[in-house]
Amino acid sequence: MKKIFKFILNTIPRPILIRLSIVIRPILAFLLKGNRFTDPIDGKSFRMFLPYGYGNQRNNVLSPSTLSLERHRLLWLYLQDETDFFQSELDSDSAITKNKRIKLRRNTETRSALKVLHFAPEQEFYKRFKKQTNIDYTTTDLLSPLADVKADICNLPFEDNTYDIIFCNHVLEHIPNDTKAMQELYRVLKPGGMGIFQIPQDLSRATTFADDTIIDQKERAKIFGQYDHVRVYGRDYFDKLRSIGFKVVEEDYTNKIAPELVEKYCLAKGEIIPVCFK
Repeated sequence: MKKIFKFILNTIPRPILIRLSIVIRPILAFLLKGNRFTDPIDGKSFRMFLPYGYGNQRNNVLSPSTLSLERHRLLWLYLQDETDFFQSELDSDSAITKNKRIKLRRNTETRSALKVLHFAPEQEFYKRFKKQTNIDYTTTDLLSPLADVKADICNLPFEDNTYDIIFCNHVLEHIPNDTKAMQELYRVLKPGGMGIFQIPQDLSRATTFADDTIIDQKERAKIFGQYDHVRVYGRDYFDKLRSIGFKVVEEDYTNKIAPELVEKYCLAKGEIIPVCFK
């Protein structure tokens, strides 16, 4: 199975995979249902998760029902348990919201929807975020069929200080000029707004590694984790975001989750969520 998934990932373009997954997901969810692992995004449980990886394959990481990976499930839990992102604007003064550590709705009197910009929207989030009445949701990407606005992250067609929340996850490692992309993210985020910019990161590296002379796709997948990645981010990623102007919280959220749930949800222990504020 690992070889099959690796072949599919490395040969079929991502936009086509997105369309095919709509048909495949319910079949996989039916065949693999059980009670060993649970996807917290939809609450469904399975006897196993699927392998995933363009280079080295990881076992039990791809949810059969939502096709979420470790990073998606971790982000979902963070938004659910640490912010009021999912809280209805009608309930913004409730006891639940007051207990949240990060209150994204700063002006509760207006009850206005939070303006959210989502780059390369993940399937497991797209329909769920679209249905939320408390957010004004815009998606953007150059190629994704789920994008509302086709745009270059280095030259965004949005006004300054437009969005309350920006999700830009596993995008920057594809962008040659990530400095310009970060500057654009900072420009369109509102003062006081929050951005979450997850990336594949090697925390054993002090500094980010890039080498444009490596052109063989198999070699790039082996070294960078994926054939179309242009760098491997190290621990200096957070400081680069700070140099752009962001205030960065390095959220080691798996350490706040019970170990048995880290295993049950198939999370990557020690993964850092970069939570950025303007």
